[in-house]
Amino acid sequence: MAATRACIFPFVFSPAYRRRSEASATAGSNQNPRLNSSSTRRFAVSTEQASSAATATTFPSSRPVSFDENGRSHEKHGEKTSDQSSPTPFMEDVTLESGRERLRRFFAEAKDLTRTDGGPPRWFSPLECGSRLEKSPLLLYLPGIDGTGAALTSQYKKLGKVFDIWCLHIPVMDRTSFLGLVKLVERTVKAETYSFPNRPIYLVGESLGGCLALAVAARNPDIDLLLILANPASSFEKSPIQPLLPLLELMPEQLQLSYPFILSLMAGDPSKTFKASTEKGLPPQQTVGELSMDLLTMPYYMPVLADILPKETLLWKLQMLKSASAYTNSRIHAVRAQTLLLTSGKDWLLPSQAEGARLDNALQRGDLRKFDDCGHFLFLEDDFDLVTIIKGTSFYRRGKSLDYVSDYLPPTPSEYKKIYESNRWFDEISGSVMLSTLEDGRIVRSLDGIPTEGPVLFVGYHMLLGLEMVPMVIRFLNERNILLRGIAHPILFEKYRKGKTLEPEFYDTFRTMGAVPVSGTNLFKLLSSKSNVLLYPGGMREALHRKGEEYKLFWPEQSEFVRMAVRFGAKIVPFGTVGEDDFGEVFFDYDDQMKIPYWRNWIREMTEEFAKVRTNAAGEVANQSVHMPLIRPKIPGRFYYCFGKPIETAGRKQELRDREKSHELYLQVKSEVERCIAYLKEKRESDPYRSIFSRLMYRTQHGSASEIPTFEL
Repeated sequence: MAATRACIFPFVFSPAYRRRSEASATAGSNQNPRLNSSSTRRFAVSTEQASSAATATTFPSSRPVSFDENGRSHEKHGEKTSDQSSPTPFMEDVTLESGRERLRRFFAEAKDLTRTDGGPPRWFSPLECGSRLEKSPLLLYLPGIDGTGAALTSQYKKLGKVFDIWCLHIPVMDRTSFLGLVKLVERTVKAETYSFPNRPIYLVGESLGGCLALAVAARNPDIDLLLILANPASSFEKSPIQPLLPLLELMPEQLQLSYPFILSLMAGDPSKTFKASTEKGLPPQQTVGELSMDLLTMPYYMPVLADILPKETLLWKLQMLKSASAYTNSRIHAVRAQTLLLTSGKDWLLPSQAEGARLDNALQRGDLRKFDDCGHFLFLEDDFDLVTIIKGTSFYRRGKSLDYVSDYLPPTPSEYKKIYESNRWFDEISGSVMLSTLEDGRIVRSLDGIPTEGPVLFVGYHMLLGLEMVPMVIRFLNERNILLRGIAHPILFEKYRKGKTLEPEFYDTFRTMGAVPVSGTNLFKLLSSKSNVLLYPGGMREALHRKGEEYKLFWPEQSEFVRMAVRFGAKIVPFGTVGEDDFGEVFFDYDDQMKIPYWRNWIREMTEEFAKVRTNAAGEVANQSVHMPLIRPKIPGRFYYCFGKPIETAGRKQELRDREKSHELYLQVKSEVERCIAYLKEKRESDPYRSIFSRLMYRTQHGSASEIPTFEL
């Protein structure tokens, strides 16, 4: 199997209770105005009574899609949008509020929750979540020191599409100990596991809630839990505010300076707001006006904060943080749950990034993501999107184990827009020319020859470092609404290892866009779901080739994908790509590195740890050593793609039964890829705009949106 190389995601509610049938009736609509009024937006439920509602709706399949700000297809550089566009594979978009609006909503929700506060800690389920994916996992949100459970307010709608959300609310005057809270959450977890044994439970803990999540996981190692910890307070003993705690106890309530400090933590870094406004192109007057509005608004939140955290409650919570930190750290070794650690670089309350690194090393199944410009209250930060992070880290599953096909959550239009904007520069520099072959054999400069309906298997040549992938994926989405699901090398899904793998954020984009680890099972599932699959039989051996091996195919001797394609009647589209030699040249390759002891040991160690692909294969294709060739860059030229005529496999049952017939089809596909490469290498010689300078000159004369010509077809 080939591998790709990336180049460059109840019980009855009381007092206003909701039964299962009511939940089902209201999911996904606003048909009942009474239930959506501000006074009945959530339904608190005792931890002794809570159970899950089985509300679900069908989720859209991950099939091809169009994109612009409104989620519709659009034209790029004067290119015509094909009228053969496919249904959208995008997940329904949900607009998240800005940091300022998130803070406002947090205080509004917190005020509403504490208005008639009292009694023991309890769960509430926000009705704003609406309809959700079938068999959605349960998400239990465990709050920080505020205890309201309202910090996720701005993300309810988006999270609610893929999770059954319960939030823990701890009343202001409640004095349940940390261990009492742990047992409370534990009872809920055990009850839900008993009722739904195959459904995973997510514990999302912030600050104090992070300690709660770790403690519950340590006490219940055999329960299927997934932890998401945002700046967990397990490092509270190292907090910079420790020396100030005695002063806080002596300070009169009228002179409490803790509230302005907490508000500043919630508001985040003002420079981040200024930077965001500048990036949006807002005039300086408007930017200054927004910053001034923030300063004027803050005093209005002070009374609400004082109601949420009066002096006695604040002191109680700070003492609880001490016991929570000590209890959790004594049991870290027992945590076996898969854990996603989210840490802030500008957390003035806790040394979160150092603690995140410590926990990442201590936990058996930890994965760390850093947010250098964010403060302590991560969920209130501008542009922080928990669902997007979950997608990029492949942290979403609905069963006992992760299924990269059925558990995949496609990007939303806004998520794709960010990915597109961050990679647009390379698409522009490469000046890619996309050619496809129509049914009558004519080659056209468009993607009109690409099949509209799946399953489709795109099989081609992997250029150096996989440079061809970014323009290709972008053009397929923008012009034909097709989301390519890449069969990728397992290294893209490994835990980050300093000095051995690239920063984890590098791979998150590929996972968000649907890459799956190479395996026959994943290819089977993709084709059975009628997906558009991108396959490179040469895998890493082609993408990390030696000097002088440009455009040479390193395919297995035996066919790997033909019979699978025939089984599902998939169309096979062979394609060739050319242009890597106009961007760079390998000058220090695998052979050179193996002559140097340091490099040789590093390559052997990396290969042993990561290259578990084609272990039974023979020949060149089996030699997929993990290394990084050094490349001498060139003045950019141009990328060329030629997609051959689709090969129909429906009805070709002989290939499914006869190995010789299967091998003949395999050789036909390989020959077509070689023919496409030879065609492009010849035709590009007559392209007057092969150089980036000639393309820039053309754009200067004809406008930045104009389509740049190429050779005659």
